[in-house]
Amino acid sequence: MPASVSVRSLVKTYDKGKVLAVDKVSFDVKAGELFGLIGADGAGKSSIFRILTTVLLADSGTATLAGYDVVRAYREIRNRVGYMPGKFSLYQDLTVQENLEFFATVFGTTIEANMDLIKDIYDQIKPFSNRRAGKLSGGMKQKLALCCALIHKPEVLLLDEPTTGVDVVSRKEFWEMLKKLKAQGITIIVSTPYMDEAKLCERIALIQNGRIMSVDTPANIIHAYPEKLYAAKSDDIYKLLKDFRSHPEIKSCFAFGEYIHLSLKNAESTTPNAERITVSRQLEILNRIAAENNHTGIEIKEIEPGIEDSFILLMSQAEATANLEKTNEK
Repeated sequence: MPASVSVRSLVKTYDKGKVLAVDKVSFDVKAGELFGLIGADGAGKSSIFRILTTVLLADSGTATLAGYDVVRAYREIRNRVGYMPGKFSLYQDLTVQENLEFFATVFGTTIEANMDLIKDIYDQIKPFSNRRAGKLSGGMKQKLALCCALIHKPEVLLLDEPTTGVDVVSRKEFWEMLKKLKAQGITIIVSTPYMDEAKLCERIALIQNGRIMSVDTPANIIHAYPEKLYAAKSDDIYKLLKDFRSHPEIKSCFAFGEYIHLSLKNAESTTPNAERITVSRQLEILNRIAAENNHTGIEIKEIEPGIEDSFILLMSQAEATANLEKTNEK
């Protein structure tokens, strides 16, 4: 299936080149695909979206949407793309109905002409038709913004952190709406800092400091996690974190809610005659380290890695590579 969106070596800097926001980013999105751009605030997601929607010029690199170049054919792209920015940007003094009518008029269409596309969403906000947009709840603002982005039946829908700041129920409802839109053949690219939302996409690109670290299905990214992972907690979780991080046998150690996620170094450091120590032996080592540091209420268990674990691992590897490059430059 041909790419609906194609990005090649995009670079974007700010402050006269001092701040590198997008660093040689490349990826493709297939027609009709639900694709996720996953990363924390400041990772470069919004800059990429603004380039794709023709409101920002890249310093170098190329990008096409529906076969059109974002620089040379910006007029054609604006008629084919729907964009929902991270910050609510509709006219807050206009009512729900007035906002919808305004955006339909801008694109030379009507609400009724594309009702088949927006009906499920429109029906949820219709009872608030006469309410000013600024007075809506976060979830309703989200639905109104999505309706306005879809009012002209776009081929590609770009959603920049659409669920940030809304409640859990509204987040779940929003992703159900995206599944229905995808079923209608719309290509959807959504950015989010929420790792649990990454699993709802068909493929994802993990991005940090303007660089793409991996592009694949969520399942494949998790499956590529190279080592056994463990979750641990004790009565003093903060001390446990410090103790594990400072121990020479621990490879990685990060806080995850009420647990710590950690892994051990290869078996060579403890068992010279084996390539990698067994799970039971690794659990013994972890419990021993915790006991030696006088922890109580110890719980340690093997777990399956998640997207966030994979993201942290890739981020650590990227940082190590960047540090090595800086050292070699010197």
